[in-house]
Amino acid sequence: MREILVLAPQERDRKAIDAAGLADRYALRLVGSDLDGSAAPDPVALLAEAERLPAAGVVATKDASALLASILGSRRGLPGPRPEAVLAIQHKPTARSVEQEAAPEATPRFAVLGPEPPFPFPFFVKPVVGRLSQNAFRIDAEEDLRGLPGPGADVGRYAEIAGLAGGDPAAVSGFLAEELLAGAEVSLEGYVHRGRVTVVGITDSVKYPGTLSFERFEYPSALPAERQAEIADVAARVVPAFGFDDGFFNVEFVVPESGPAQIIEVNARIASQFAPLLLGLHGRSSYDALFQLALGEDPRWSVEPPGGVAISYALRTFEDAFVAAVPESDPDPDLEILVRPGLHLSEQGVNDSQSYRLAIFTGFGETREEAVARVRERAAGLSFELAPAPAPAP
Repeated sequence: MREILVLAPQERDRKAIDAAGLADRYALRLVGSDLDGSAAPDPVALLAEAERLPAAGVVATKDASALLASILGSRRGLPGPRPEAVLAIQHKPTARSVEQEAAPEATPRFAVLGPEPPFPFPFFVKPVVGRLSQNAFRIDAEEDLRGLPGPGADVGRYAEIAGLAGGDPAAVSGFLAEELLAGAEVSLEGYVHRGRVTVVGITDSVKYPGTLSFERFEYPSALPAERQAEIADVAARVVPAFGFDDGFFNVEFVVPESGPAQIIEVNARIASQFAPLLLGLHGRSSYDALFQLALGEDPRWSVEPPGGVAISYALRTFEDAFVAAVPESDPDPDLEILVRPGLHLSEQGVNDSQSYRLAIFTGFGETREEAVARVRERAAGLSFELAPAPAPAP
């Protein structure tokens, strides 16, 4: 069996590999641990360890680890995206410039945030390099700009990896300002193999009402066929414009009722949260295709329209709290518990600017309405014990 390195795996990777039976087809070596969080391994040491191991391919599924995997692949001559392409996609000002050239009709106004507001209020800001809507804010007035947070500890780790990829470590801090967008949000996932773009699936992104926080992701998308074709065309122009090849990507869009779809961002990695949706409805995991790409093979993704609806549900709370107890997850390979007892929510996890994620799980239904009802019923039955956080000292 051919050997594949899974670099800095998250727990979700282990579950997806097991669910797809990939350990029976490949000699897999999981190297290091998740790069997110305080216990993350040193990226230089992780890269040095991985360089000594036999491999025909290397994969990773998060932003920082995907960049690290591209560095390793480039050094060893393995198939996969090149570091300069991954870095260009992950550095949002660079990405916006490429998108504007390749698909100007789908690129919103943007500017690197300086001392003065670049647009009339309101507008949106997000970190120059970031993930999962962390530190992304709507800006309605000058005081909102004064309250923007500084870079987190993970920015320093990413800066080190960016330097290894040939980028400027100093360029990973700061914020990008963009015009506000309105419409349905969707995510198009696909891959590029030898310059040819293949769409794997389009998923609707649904937020908790009145917030910026995602409640659920519904597959397949309810977008009309012509709008799905529109965003597929945009992706086919934009992703190769980065020089990105032989890897998975996903592009997030806002699709208004009228007018062209607008790119929120491009991600140079698999959408790992959607793998159970594809496996449940099509019998094939996107991890299967990811591993084939890592070996330089064409995954030849082709599936019939699904006969149901699958949902990835994110259970959240909107107030900080002390975690006293969490549900048992070991008997349920589908359930991801994202917090642990003994800490406040604000001390753990990867959260956006408005909420705290507690758990992620998948549900299915013959109709969209049935699937939504099932996941909400399951969410209500998860027994998290949360105690109110103490009020801040005066």
